[in-house]
Amino acid sequence: MSELVDAAAADFRERFAALRAEVGRVIVGQGEVVDGVLIALAAGGHVLLEGVPGLGKTLLVRSLSQALHLDFNRVQFTPDLMPADILGTHMLLEHDGRRQMTFVKGPVFTNILLADEVNRATPKTQSALLEAMAEGSVTTGGVHHRLSQPFFVLATQNPLEMEGTYPLPEAQLDRFLSKITVPFPSLEELSGIIDRTTGTQVGEAKPVLDGAALIAMQQTVRTVLLSDPVKRYALRMVLATHPESAYTATAASDFVRYGASPRGAQALILTARVRALLNGRGQVSFEDVRAAAPNALRHRLILNFEAEGEGLESDEVLNRIVADVPEAEGRIVSQVPANA
Repeated sequence: MSELVDAAAADFRERFAALRAEVGRVIVGQGEVVDGVLIALAAGGHVLLEGVPGLGKTLLVRSLSQALHLDFNRVQFTPDLMPADILGTHMLLEHDGRRQMTFVKGPVFTNILLADEVNRATPKTQSALLEAMAEGSVTTGGVHHRLSQPFFVLATQNPLEMEGTYPLPEAQLDRFLSKITVPFPSLEELSGIIDRTTGTQVGEAKPVLDGAALIAMQQTVRTVLLSDPVKRYALRMVLATHPESAYTATAASDFVRYGASPRGAQALILTARVRALLNGRGQVSFEDVRAAAPNALRHRLILNFEAEGEGLESDEVLNRIVADVPEAEGRIVSQVPANA
């Protein structure tokens, strides 16, 4: 049995490396961003990419769909976009000389849905994706429609400070397994981007995996061992983000209004399992959990007015919280009574 597990882990790493290399043929730099997206897909979750326009977020998603050889649809989110434009609508169509109401599927019926600039649509339209992201299905007109598997929403959003944006509802944010911040490229990376995009050769990713292979990778992730001390460490980290928890960290008590949900714990553990596999281990370590925390939890913290007044971002608050959570249970760095 151990040989089978080792073989599956080795196959996982080989496929992951092939996918990373193929996307890297198109995307210049942004190694941490690419790895973060691939880790989330291997964990079976949706991804939110945040960054100013022009950083290659859309190109990354399109290249990934090409490398995975999956069906791909793109929806450009705008203020006038309606839920039916995403999910589909019932139309009166003629069949065999008779008119009848027929459901015409929207772009959500695909494997990879690129929700481009998702925060430029109204919250009503943003919320149209809730059921699809959580349950892999769509209900319209009282009829339940299953989506093809695998199904991922890869969304891009502009920073909220930019004109014409709407904050994503908390319920919508919580359905993204990872939120990844896309930084501005370095001088060398910017030079590489110019070379690739202004010359005669335009790179395009070629298929290296299919849907069945990706699902097999997701199944391998769930076989990675998780010891009880490491699991409880991850759960205490999630509880530490809650200002009224018995395990709250000082930074959470001071600057957080609402902490991470149980989905945050799921994302943290699944992402940590992927990181363990990539590091050649069949068991999750404490370091895997710490490394998984930023992408898994940053979008699940709702900061209070004190944080806003001090100009703190969620990443800084989260870093303080993670630092406050000890590996050994029974010693809490900054405990606050539950009834405080």
